[in-house]
Amino acid sequence: MKNKKTIFNALFLLLVFGLTLYYVFHGEDLQALGNYLSQAEISFWLAGVVLVVVFILSESVIIYYMMRSVGQPVILTHCFLYSFVGFFFSAITPSATGGQPAQLYFMKKDKLSMSISTLILMVVTITYKAVLVVIGVAVMVIRPASIMKHLEPVIGWCYLGVALNVFCVAFMMILVFHPTLAENILVTLIRVFSKLTRSSKKEEKRLEKVRRSMEKYRSVADYLKKHVMVIVNVLLITFFQRCIWFFITYLVYLSFGLSGYSPVTVTTLQGMISVCVDMLPLPGGMGMSENLFLQMFRDICGKKLVLPVMIVSRGISFYTQLIISAVMTGVAYFTIRGEEKRV
Repeated sequence: MKNKKTIFNALFLLLVFGLTLYYVFHGEDLQALGNYLSQAEISFWLAGVVLVVVFILSESVIIYYMMRSVGQPVILTHCFLYSFVGFFFSAITPSATGGQPAQLYFMKKDKLSMSISTLILMVVTITYKAVLVVIGVAVMVIRPASIMKHLEPVIGWCYLGVALNVFCVAFMMILVFHPTLAENILVTLIRVFSKLTRSSKKEEKRLEKVRRSMEKYRSVADYLKKHVMVIVNVLLITFFQRCIWFFITYLVYLSFGLSGYSPVTVTTLQGMISVCVDMLPLPGGMGMSENLFLQMFRDICGKKLVLPVMIVSRGISFYTQLIISAVMTGVAYFTIRGEEKRV
């Protein structure tokens, strides 16, 4: 089953990547595109690559900080590798579903507690999405004119993205703070599903899996109640992490000699793209991210430069991240071998 799932994910990734390339470059003047790219200031791109690494390592800092807060003797350099592994597998799997299981695999090899590791990664996920919710809700409620006029072509996707992220975070918080209510809801859904599909033989296995999962969520609830300041600090680090990733687009904007729009406007718009695509079942938001960028940034970058800016911005923030994470994932396989930990 695992091999079939891996093959499916690989084929799906290649299909989405191929369709994205076709959508981006079909009918475009590649020679003119190359000329625009060659005239850009590469130093801004290199700064963007540095921010990609800082973005990934920021999660490492969060994992290390939280692990230490619960007394786990984790190794900082291994936390770096956990983050690279997580971002790599998140980038190549639909809805980023492969990241945390891969991280847990290496944490287990490091002889870390699986229950604590699961708890920590769950909190990381909640805070990661909570920052998107804050950004999305703030924009859609305050509705700053400088932002909204560029969101008009894709406003439907913005509402959908905000709604999906709010629902996801709200559901996870219900699981965490009201595990009994959540368990009752899931048990009811499983029983209804079993009756509709006439699969009563598997019902008990599903119910047992739900009960085991609820124990993990109760652990998260206890953790959050006992470590409020830890969560506040993690939220602040995550907000910084997200902002520097979105800021890469502004660096690329400057690299083409563009001006007239503030870093706040450009960074916020890039943040809204993440809000729109984060919950979609696409590896790394491929295809949709490019489409939204071209529509939202057309007036900001101009008709001629919007495509080059999008290619470089997306190339640094996603594809460069993917390549770096892939290399470091290989390093993790050779470095984390399950030997005795060194504190």
